[in-house]
Amino acid sequence: MTHLQEMFKIAPANNDHHAAIRCAIGLGGPLFLVLFLGRIDLAIFATFGAFTGIYGRNEPHRQRLGHQVRAGTLMLAVILAAALCARLDLDDWGTVIGTTAVAGLGTIATGFWRLRPVGSLFHIFAFAAISSVPNQPPLWQGMLAAVLTVAFSILLGLSGMLVQKYRTPWKPPERLEFTPAQRRIIYIDGLQYAVAAVLAGSIATLLGLGHNYWAMVAATVPLIGATVRHRVHRGLQRILGTFGGLLLTALILLPGLEPWQMVLVIAACQFGAEMFIARQYALAQVVVTPLALVSTELAHPSNPLELLRDRGIETLIGAVVGMAVVGAVHLRQKQLHRQRESASRGRQ
Repeated sequence: MTHLQEMFKIAPANNDHHAAIRCAIGLGGPLFLVLFLGRIDLAIFATFGAFTGIYGRNEPHRQRLGHQVRAGTLMLAVILAAALCARLDLDDWGTVIGTTAVAGLGTIATGFWRLRPVGSLFHIFAFAAISSVPNQPPLWQGMLAAVLTVAFSILLGLSGMLVQKYRTPWKPPERLEFTPAQRRIIYIDGLQYAVAAVLAGSIATLLGLGHNYWAMVAATVPLIGATVRHRVHRGLQRILGTFGGLLLTALILLPGLEPWQMVLVIAACQFGAEMFIARQYALAQVVVTPLALVSTELAHPSNPLELLRDRGIETLIGAVVGMAVVGAVHLRQKQLHRQRESASRGRQ
């Protein structure tokens, strides 16, 4: 029961509603604007630009500004790469190769820039989703939508400075140098993300599933955590939360929604995701799933039943692959540890 209690416990709140409100406005506002302008083709660029607001959620304002500028710059680079690759008409394997590169490089970048959340989950999602969308808008228009949304998210991140109660001291954070061991860990993390992503994406592609990048996203989830048990728990939480979220998504999508109604759902789900993502990962996935799927449907309408099927199967594939990578790395580390102990005893 200890493992089950640990998996399903809800951590105490930590002003999560502040970040949730900022992220909901940061995503919903730009989406309503592109909808009002009749440019729904720009929605996907605005969506991923708004992910800038996820970073630095509980940090002091000066530190949050630095991290969100870095996060926004990295996201814009990924969006630009994705938009350019979309014009190359990549097949499924091309998407896997490009997304694998983003998985590794994005993880290294977030590591050296000390961004939180760690890893490249959002960058994998952004690159693969945008590069897979046909009938792209003009490049400058898509990038303009992304840049403006990033800027809007950064301004929202500073909005607390306007209220004395929430204002934090404006001083730069202390810069600590990376040790050689820390640098090595960052590069190893990048390699693990790339391996997990390419394995999951290859399996999904061989099975002929659509949206193969969903498996790649899910494969990176178990790679975050302080211990092996925590990482495995995250993989299981991803599976359980996703299947709960699929039921909710079916209730939302199957009746058929107008675009403006979809935007309301997306903003509400973004709020719910930020309320629970740091407290209970499985519960957060219940709202993250409709957030992702409704956003996908808004940008590129498809068959909702196929969408739900692909999300479920690929999440299962990706989470299992991610947990397998975690297990393999753990066993390898134990083997190396035993070899070092044996060598040490031999010298004695």
